[in-house]
Amino acid sequence: MKKTSTPSRAKAPRHFAVVGAGMAGIACARTLAQAGHQVSVFEKSRGYGGRMATHASPFGTFDHGSQYFTVRDPRFERALDTAPGLCKRWSANAVRVLDARGRVAEAALPALEPHWVPAPGMNALVRHWAKPLHDGGRVTLQTQVTHIEPDALDAGRWQLRTTGAEDAHHVYSGFDAVLLALPAAQARDLLKDSRQAPELAQPLDSVTVAPCWTLMLAFPHAVQPGLTTLGPQWNAARSLHHRVAWLARESSKPGRDPIERWTVQASAAWSQEHLEDQAERVQAKLLKGFAEITGIRATPVHAETHRWRHAQTTQALGRSHLWDARAGLGLCGDWCLGHRVEDAFVSGLELALAAA
Repeated sequence: MKKTSTPSRAKAPRHFAVVGAGMAGIACARTLAQAGHQVSVFEKSRGYGGRMATHASPFGTFDHGSQYFTVRDPRFERALDTAPGLCKRWSANAVRVLDARGRVAEAALPALEPHWVPAPGMNALVRHWAKPLHDGGRVTLQTQVTHIEPDALDAGRWQLRTTGAEDAHHVYSGFDAVLLALPAAQARDLLKDSRQAPELAQPLDSVTVAPCWTLMLAFPHAVQPGLTTLGPQWNAARSLHHRVAWLARESSKPGRDPIERWTVQASAAWSQEHLEDQAERVQAKLLKGFAEITGIRATPVHAETHRWRHAQTTQALGRSHLWDARAGLGLCGDWCLGHRVEDAFVSGLELALAAA
């Protein structure tokens, strides 16, 4: 007797907790929500973006983490089409590669992909995609998840212990699955501290991510009749200076304030060596490197540093995500595939597709 096939039924809607509101976390959360699932997002910071964060100052904003993104995956391209006009191409006058003295290196430059930046800041794209979740009350900011444990009332589900503003403690329960969109080290520590899924945490031991010190400078006196910029004619450069790996004129990006502002990112090796230094000492050393490279020796009106402990992946996981369907636990992040913004998007998307 011939068997007749029956149409597959969609899974019943479930409740997912997504920990982290950077690109990976929001890509994951929005995909699950679009599939009809209930989603609750938890983020320890005050806003969205993760390393796509934008820092405000009295003289304009700084993209003090990710500087731009490129587009290779057609799924990322289609997702960007849902936010027409939000992201603009940044020519950057072609990114240079400079030697330690600020001269263009002799090595031939590779062909550059288009550089894209959201406006008015890098965090605008993640914030835009998170808006339906935010408006629906599905996002809890300034709340750090400290433990994952079985739900006290339903052992088949999960609950999260958290700390928030003013050290407030809270328990959120009733989750069918918990998805961690965190830096690899933080995800590994959370799983170990929670004594959950050691086999899921074990592959993270092979992932390495370098730190980065970032310096932000503003020169408002450059904006005056006959003078709109200081120093070099280029707007972005990779540097071989022992302290500095990247420099960008923030005011050259589309949709930004015209006040002359620079973001300077230290090399991975130098950042690691000086990871625990006082911010004032780091600022002085990076400011000296900035002057040596650009020739700008004017004193900035505004100078500020930020330390990223988990900045750029140096050894990726080698797969887009980790998902334990039996336990209902998953992990995603740019560190799964590399360090690009698009890597974070693809990782979050594919974890959501696997979990849904």
